Amino acid sequence: MSTPHNLGFARMGANRELKKAEEAFWSRKLSQDDLLQTARKLREQHWSWQAAAGLPILPCGDFSLYDQVLDTALLFDVIPSRFRGLHAEDELTLYFAMARGTAGNDGVPALEMTKWFDTNYHYLVPEFSASQQFRLARNLPLDNFREAAQIGFAARPVLLGPITFLLLGKMKEADSEPLDLLDRLLPAYETLLQSLAAAGVSWVQIDEPVLATDLPGATRQALVRAFNRLARVAPLRILLATYFGALGDNLPTALQLPVAALHLDLVRGPEQLEAAIASAPDALTLSLGLIDGRNIWKTDLGQALDLAERAAGKLGPEKIMIAPSCSLLHVPIDLTLETKLAPEVKDWLAFGRQKLDEVVLLSRAINEGRTRVREALDANEAALSRRKQSPLIHNPSVQDRLAAIKPEDFTRPLDFVARKKLQQARLALPPLPTTTIGSFPQTPELRRERARRRKGEITAEQYEQFVEGEIAQTIREQERLGLDVLVHGEPERNDMVEYFGELLSGFAFTENGWVQSYGARCVKPPIIFGDVMRSGPMTVKWWQFAQSLTKRPVKGMLTGPVTILEWSFVRDDQPRRDTCFQLALALRDEILDLEKAGCRVVQLDEPALREGMPLAKAEQSAYLDWAVNAFRLATSGVAGATQIHTHMCYAEFNDILHAIAAMDADVISMESARSQMELMDSFARYHYKNDVGPGIYDIHSPRIPSTEEMRGLLEKALVIIPAEQLWVNPDCGLKTRSWAEVTSALHNLVQAAQSLRVP
Repeated sequence: MSTPHNLGFARMGANRELKKAEEAFWSRKLSQDDLLQTARKLREQHWSWQAAAGLPILPCGDFSLYDQVLDTALLFDVIPSRFRGLHAEDELTLYFAMARGTAGNDGVPALEMTKWFDTNYHYLVPEFSASQQFRLARNLPLDNFREAAQIGFAARPVLLGPITFLLLGKMKEADSEPLDLLDRLLPAYETLLQSLAAAGVSWVQIDEPVLATDLPGATRQALVRAFNRLARVAPLRILLATYFGALGDNLPTALQLPVAALHLDLVRGPEQLEAAIASAPDALTLSLGLIDGRNIWKTDLGQALDLAERAAGKLGPEKIMIAPSCSLLHVPIDLTLETKLAPEVKDWLAFGRQKLDEVVLLSRAINEGRTRVREALDANEAALSRRKQSPLIHNPSVQDRLAAIKPEDFTRPLDFVARKKLQQARLALPPLPTTTIGSFPQTPELRRERARRRKGEITAEQYEQFVEGEIAQTIREQERLGLDVLVHGEPERNDMVEYFGELLSGFAFTENGWVQSYGARCVKPPIIFGDVMRSGPMTVKWWQFAQSLTKRPVKGMLTGPVTILEWSFVRDDQPRRDTCFQLALALRDEILDLEKAGCRVVQLDEPALREGMPLAKAEQSAYLDWAVNAFRLATSGVAGATQIHTHMCYAEFNDILHAIAAMDADVISMESARSQMELMDSFARYHYKNDVGPGIYDIHSPRIPSTEEMRGLLEKALVIIPAEQLWVNPDCGLKTRSWAEVTSALHNLVQAAQSLRVP
């Protein structure tokens, strides 16, 4: 019999209960016991939903108060020395300090944060040293298993695998590699597995998503060595979970590992199934990831069932499991909570709970035959057909404009050197000019007024007057602080993607479609279901109002086409490139309108450029070509004197600097504070010619860095980047911080920059 199962579930709760509890705990409005009780209730609720869907065994240990990689670091006592003294108070203090840093001028810096493979989820980067020792310090997987058993659920602990855990971390020493620590780490994993087996665990899930990346032979050998050891230590059946892509050259290695089951992402890599079927050992069960865990469209159940039947016919139904492609962490929880979606669009969608229903339906079809589920299959086919034929999707004028794009639409009229002269003459900026990334604090008052407007309690005019007051305050504060290039603060924007989606055709929006981005930060991605078009200016009036309040240049602030694409749930019925170019054309029109209104500096943010890149190297060049061209299509219509900025954050950019250079932005700002300017070394080796603003203030932490600390970071950057190329700015937007934190930190930032300016 085929078995339905799930690799992991969302954590925040359908109404973001965990987010609200954590933020209340951090502000000392909720006790630790109440926070932990909220977490227990959510775990029970999520297990109950999965069991009700028909899953016989449920994932446990996939829940986290902040991040699963941080959980693994604490599991094995990987605690940097700067945090060790915090352990005496309590574990949660240590945990959240590593995640967020500690407040104040003398606070402890948090762990570095970066993107989880090619998703918009961010993980905390473990810090290793050459002398690193590991031990099983706190057995959260065992605690979660016992908790599930006590409630009455059969559960399978979920662990991050040793190879992925090490490769996601960073060594302090430049002459050592994380995998050098493997033989020291494995005994701690062995102790963990022994404890689980002793408690009655029969199945354990070990996630090794690095198998979807290009691995050198030495790393494959390390995988073999690791799993040969882990398979021997306890009478456990191991489900090795891979996801986010096909295994490619790693597939033969994965098939030969001594595990009971291997999970394959057949949404991202359906082509790997035939090779897996042909080479799977007799004892191996294949877990088929047939339901998209990354997007919200209904599965083509007939097509998925074709693959499942192919595997069942060759291996036998008892040798296959049916699952989502990856954890359901990346999709909203429940479509039934959406009451305002257009019924036609809602008919095309499936959220987390609905995806579990699809998993169970496919498993039933394998076990009982298609005829037993014919009604559901027919309903699915009809919904897919209605979507294909819907007039909501296609706009001939957008398609015509896309087809009419010319090569010159991707190129600015002057090179950077010539542009910089014109821009400096126009802007008259000092050396080491200071600016911010865009947003300023989204205060409780601002959120309250936005909610009142949404409920109809105040008029549009009253809301706009309030927003203008917020903009005026933001401009005054920036002038008082001495910033050189200002922003309007974005008080009118609920989200940097959703705001633009609401002003473009082809988008739909949810009420409760929240997904976790990092920690307690949730986003509500728009749904791009059809052709994208701008009907009129989206930001010009707010920019004009802000610029009218100051003589200093105010940036026009836009989100880039790749980032809107990546941070939305994107239609799957046309190439992503085409959708991205549609977005670029809409943004091109907006930039030209800003320029026509007198805007001298436009920032088009692309923090998701790295995130969208396929994991397999063979696929990366084609992606980077169209992603870079989308940025250039959006920005290349302006005059040379108009300065184009972009911003990127919290991802590894070392290997794509050639693509970043090809974007040809006049100024790029990037996250650098948590990594202590590590990225600047790569810019120096590449000989990057345009201007750079390495972040010197980590805005994801309540910690306020001193002027001396920021000056030290700038001095590091100046060793690598000439002063005439260097800008001074925070790591990211300031919307999640308080005004008190922001003004203190920006004061220090401006002082640091001014202290280094040559008289």
